[in-house]
Amino acid sequence: MTSAETPFLGLAPFLRMSLTGGDLRQVTLDMLSKAQQEDENANLWMNLSTAFFSLGQREMGFSIQNQALLMKRMYFIPAAKQPAKFRLLMLMAVGDLAENAPLDCLLENSNVDLIFYYASVDEPLPADLPAHDAIFVAISDTVDSRPVLMVLEPLLAHWHKPVINAPQNIPNTERSTASALLQNVPGLLMPLTQQVARDTLEKIIRGEVLLQDVCAGCVFPIILRPVGSQAGRDLVRINSAQEISQYLAGVNDAAFFLSRFIDYSSADGLFRKFRVALIAGQPFASHMAISSNWMIHYLNAGMYEDAAKRAEEAAFMANFDAFVSRHRFALDAVYKQSKLDYICIDCAETQDGELLIFEIDHAMVVHAMDPEDTFPYKKAYMLKVKNAFEDFLLSLPGASKL
Repeated sequence: MTSAETPFLGLAPFLRMSLTGGDLRQVTLDMLSKAQQEDENANLWMNLSTAFFSLGQREMGFSIQNQALLMKRMYFIPAAKQPAKFRLLMLMAVGDLAENAPLDCLLENSNVDLIFYYASVDEPLPADLPAHDAIFVAISDTVDSRPVLMVLEPLLAHWHKPVINAPQNIPNTERSTASALLQNVPGLLMPLTQQVARDTLEKIIRGEVLLQDVCAGCVFPIILRPVGSQAGRDLVRINSAQEISQYLAGVNDAAFFLSRFIDYSSADGLFRKFRVALIAGQPFASHMAISSNWMIHYLNAGMYEDAAKRAEEAAFMANFDAFVSRHRFALDAVYKQSKLDYICIDCAETQDGELLIFEIDHAMVVHAMDPEDTFPYKKAYMLKVKNAFEDFLLSLPGASKL
């Protein structure tokens, strides 16, 4: 395959390989060998960077991504069915897999052309603007991305096409900001999250500062995680000041998010975490994970190994309307307070019946890639999410349909 024939793949194929047990490491090595012979093949280099990020090799991923972006900043995934019904220009930030909304995973095999542009402060929009029907700001709120979002805000304020997830609203997903926005909502519980410096934690350890003076309402146990941490990196429950000291001895970060721990276990002692996608405020089930551990990730919750857990997830999806009915006011509040057209929620139900929200973000992965023989129920529900997003695009005012 020549350089001109190498397609840009996005994240979806690499995620599928990880979920289905493919040999991602060997594929990455094969791509690396090829890239060394095709040093001007930008699509190949960008694919290779995604592969390294998928393997958790961030330094190599960044290095290769930078090489690709020196060649070009715009990439393209055509609609599976041509001609496409919609052209979506996605504004991306330079960075790893957590830096941008992985919309290509949701819109796999769709009728939407996806145009990826990697924005920077100096070049927030492409000089040679491609034809598009809407802009989707895929950039997450991070320290590195905020200058880009600030530059984009005035540029997109009166854009001639619809803008999905306006840049000025994306900082609403930041953990401390989101927790403040979602206080005092009936039926919704999101503990206040406070950003604290390392030296403040050290003062708590020495007894010079009280925990409740740093974070109102906080008592042990608490939750600590580094600012910028994703996928549970160094996320811990802390039961005492002494445990803070032990934690800091193994973590070098300078700033942390602190909040009180909420025991959301069910009557059977298990923890259940839900992922819900909001599309123009309409909620859709993405997945449900069940674990004996309070810190749940779908991949470590035993969902692949335990048929009973999968049966409960299937029932959750089948009866999702009842979940929505119980939490309609809380879900509406997330949509109204975040002001984002597309956003995902990681949440749980407390034994008191409240909707406990852990995080809101548009960069969570929503996909239909789990093996159908193991998860036969998922495809139909994920198709509902995909179709809803496509319908949302086609309903946008002023968007020309191809």
